[in-house]
Amino acid sequence: MHKLVVATANPGKLREFRQLLAEHGFDIVAQSELGIAEAAEPHATFVENALAKARHASRLSGLPA
Repeated sequence: MHKLVVATANPGKLREFRQLLAEHGFDIVAQSELGIAEAAEPHATFVENALAKARHASRLSGLPA
């Protein structure tokens, strides 16, 4: 099983990621389960903020995001 950290606290998104990726051998872990605080969202676009949040969670957890 491959472990991935997800940079969201949204329970619906977590549930969706877990359902979609479990059958492909991925164990989805919320950043909050690892004690990682949410990253700031200082950028102008959704994509830039999503990348910043994923990089933050990955850097602090040592896991892919």
